[in-house]
Order: sequence, then structure tokens, then C-alpha cells
Amino acid sequence: MAEEAKPTGPTGSFSKLSAGKRWFFYLTGFFSGMSVMALELGAQRMLSPYFSSSQVIWTIVIAFIMVAMAIGNLIGGKLADKYTSPTFLFILLFAAATWVMLIPFVGKALIAAIALGFASFVTNGYLIITSIVCCIVIYIFPLLVLGMITPTIVKNATRDLAESGKIVGRVEAFNTIGSIIGTVIPTFVTIPFIGTSATFIVFASILYAIAAFYFVSHSILKIKHIVIAVIALGVGISSTFIGTAFWDTSVLYEGESEYNYLRVEENDSEIILSTNVLFGVQSIKKKQKGLTNMYYDYAMAAPIMSGVLDRPLSMCILGLGTGTFPSQCYDFFGDQIAEVDGVEIDGKIVQLSRKYFSLPEQINVFVEDGRAFLNTTSKKYDIIMVDAYRDITIPYQMSSVEFFTLVKDHLNPNGTMVLNLNMYSTDKASIGDYIASTVAHVFPQTYLAPLSDIDESGNVVDVGSNCELYAMNGANPLEKLSEHVDDIEDVSLWNMMKRVEDRLTKVEDKGYLLTDDKSKIDLLGMDVMDQTIAAYLTYYRKRMEGMNLIEMIQFILG
Repeated sequence: MAEEAKPTGPTGSFSKLSAGKRWFFYLTGFFSGMSVMALELGAQRMLSPYFSSSQVIWTIVIAFIMVAMAIGNLIGGKLADKYTSPTFLFILLFAAATWVMLIPFVGKALIAAIALGFASFVTNGYLIITSIVCCIVIYIFPLLVLGMITPTIVKNATRDLAESGKIVGRVEAFNTIGSIIGTVIPTFVTIPFIGTSATFIVFASILYAIAAFYFVSHSILKIKHIVIAVIALGVGISSTFIGTAFWDTSVLYEGESEYNYLRVEENDSEIILSTNVLFGVQSIKKKQKGLTNMYYDYAMAAPIMSGVLDRPLSMCILGLGTGTFPSQCYDFFGDQIAEVDGVEIDGKIVQLSRKYFSLPEQINVFVEDGRAFLNTTSKKYDIIMVDAYRDITIPYQMSSVEFFTLVKDHLNPNGTMVLNLNMYSTDKASIGDYIASTVAHVFPQTYLAPLSDIDESGNVVDVGSNCELYAMNGANPLEKLSEHVDDIEDVSLWNMMKRVEDRLTKVEDKGYLLTDDKSKIDLLGMDVMDQTIAAYLTYYRKRMEGMNLIEMIQFILG
């Protein structure tokens, strides 16, 4: 009887594959798993300054990566069957490492170009369309290659069919463990301490090391590989000196924290903290004391409603930022602000607030989540300001019935909750209706004051404007404001409070409720954000009519 033929692999008989080579394949799977997760986290951090860090953007990034990996699996399987050697994979891995190394430099320019370029013609679904295009253009190639790794190394690490299950299990285990480590290291080490750009450089270097080891062990390393890697590394390192808002010359600080992209800018009249490149001011400090011309001015009605002109009050700010609101309260009410507890989840923002924004020393700062803080304190306050909503990133756990009930339980009699809703819309069943109705479900005395945007022609733009919600334990906010408004001595504050008084309207519980278990806050926010962007784009398109390309670029970046 003829001897049964043994299957042959890329280096000859599978039975002759050394244990060392198999371990190299396992490590390749391990480090590829690490790199996929690092790319996922890095992609989200590069996109969020333009498109927010909402669950919608996270979903797009995760879904895109899964699709790219699946396609890579299919391609890798076909190529593994076609070629008798895995050399093709490591050549592609070298190319992918080069592209990942260039992402911090090239990616910043591409995202800015796509975000600004698409703004000229995309209205509906702007956030979704532009973020998907950015993912495809910037991340598709390295993800396809990383997706090709598993089928290729399984094929080349298997000595015979009898042990195929064991080999597949090991490859998947190493890949999964790598994915876990690749999630932890960027989140807790590289991104907050050395930045997103440097994170790409670190993981690109790991991929280079894998490819280089294979090239050396197979005597195929060439001078051109070294030259390409050195040039790419140089470009990558240079990107760490280029900010996300690289065109902005007014930046005092630009960096990252565990939670946010952070930028501090200064002009002649103010210092600004922003967590987004295209829109949004998260905190502001005026160089001259007075009103900010932002929603903080409307929020000043809350201490007046609670009787700050008659007695000292205690305050709690959930979403302290750089302390704009309590600082303004100290400016206008002085010692009548008896105590302020400021809760800010991002410790880096607290550091910036002390360095650039002169955060008052008397504020008790707690670096933690606002809801977690209320869960762990028994203190009650005269005023609780909820200022944790940022662009379309509204934390669902701070917009639910359960959360507002917790706030109510921490208010003194006649205490006031004031909430900045940064995406108010007049549309029925919009995010404004849901949050206002949810607050009214908990606080029967809930009032709303829309700020409204005003364009250059003096026309009111109702789409996407901020509004302030005021809610009290039993008392009527409008009556309380009317009772005290004429006791205000400062003319600018009196005018602002009269404006708030004129705009206050009662909010009824319409049955649009958000709960911890059931919340569609991200989808609602995305709808309003599309309307807001459409309104701004219409304005800018009118402004750019008749401009040539150079003039348009100067206008957009100026």
C-alpha cells in the first residue's frame, strides 16, 4: 500500500515546522490584536474633535473596523491558499505599519480637509457621512491587512489537520489577549500621557518590529525597508509637534486627557476652553469682569430664584469645566455664595482651570462623575447646576428620570436646578422635548428659557440653540425670579434677568421620558446636530458666495 501523502506548507512539510516558528505566528496574532484595538481607540480620538465622542461616532468606528476586519479575513484566507509562503503577509504588514506611522501627520490634514470640504455640500447626515468617509480614507488599508493575519498564520502554523483545532484556538486566544492589552494600554497609558499621535507611533513600531523579525529570519531585509521605516518614523515623530487645530495661531495649550481632546485659546477679551475643533465653547473666562454673552448669563437666574439676594447660598456644579459659572456668581454676588462644590470628571480640565482660568480657590473640586458624586454625598444644596452636556455628547446617565430624581433629593426647600441644554429644537419629540419632559416629570415646577441664535441680519435662528431649564422643589421659578429681579443693582445683570423673565415658559410632562433602561439620547442629539450644522452651513455658504478657492480657505480657517 502506498504511503499516504502528507500535506505540505509554506516551508515544506508541516511536520517539520519548528515550535519557534509557531510561537512567532502566535505572537504575530497577539500583536495584531493589540494594534487593531489601538487603531480603534486612536481613530475615535482623532475623529472626536471634529465629530464629537458620542455613542454614534463610537458605533461608526466599531462597525467600520469590524467590516474592514471581516473583509481582511476573506482576502487573507484566499491569499493564504494561493501562496505557499507567508512572506506576502509580512510585506503587507510592513506597508501597513508605514501607513499607521504616517496617520498622525497625514490623518490630521485629511480629517480637516474632509470635514471642511464636505461642509460645502453635505447637509443631511453630515456627521455620519463625513466620519465614515474619514474612516475609509484613513484606516481601511491597515485594518484590511490586520484582518488578513489570522487566516494566514492559522494556515502556516498548522502542521497537520489533526491539530488544526488546537492551533486555531491558540491563535484566537493570543489575538484576544492582545486585543485586551491593546485596549488597556492606549486608554490608561499612551493616550493620556503621550497623546494619540504618539500612540500610533508606538503601535506602528510594534508592527515594524514583527515585519523586521520575519525579514531578517528569512534574509529578505533590504536597505529600502530601513530607509522607508526611518523616514516614516521621522514624519510620525514630527506630527507630535503639530496640533489638531494646526491652523490656529491663538492656541495656548492643546493636548489630551483620558476623556477629551482639549484646547485653550486666547484673544484680546477672553480665554476659551474647547473640546471640539469645529464647534462649541465648553468654558470661558472674560478678562474684564461681567457677563459672558453665553448661556452662563441665563443660568445666573438660578441663584436669584433661590434667594441669593437675601441670604448666602450653597451650590453644586455638575460639570465644573474651568469654573465659569461659579466664578461669575462670585463676581456678582460675592459672599452671598457661601459654598461651592464643583464636580468635574476630567482631572486634566481641573489642572487647566487653575493654570489658565484662575479657578477660585474656595471651590471644593471633586474629580469624578456627577451622578456618582450625588450617589455618595448626603449634602443638600440651594442650587445644582447640570452643565455636563457637550455638543452631541450627552451622558445618558445624567439625562434620565432616575438622575433628575437624585438631583431633586439633593436640593434644599426652594432650591433650584438649572440645566444647560445645548441642543434645543422647536421640533416635536426632539431632544429638547425629551429632556424637558423628563425634568418636568420629576419637577412639576419646570420652566424653559431659550437663548436663540441671532444671525448678522438680526434674524432669530431657532435651530440648534441653547436653552436653560429651571426646576424647583415646589416653588414657581418665574414667580421667584419676578419677586427678586428688581432688587438687582448691576444694570447688565438686571437687563439679562429681565430677558430671562420674558422668555420663561412652563414645561409640561408630555410623556417623552428618558430612563436609565431606555434612552435614545445619542440619536436625538444627532438629529438636532444635523439641523444645527445645516443652519451654520447655510450661513457660511451665503458668506462665501463669489469667493475664489484661496479666499474660501482663508475664510474657513480664519
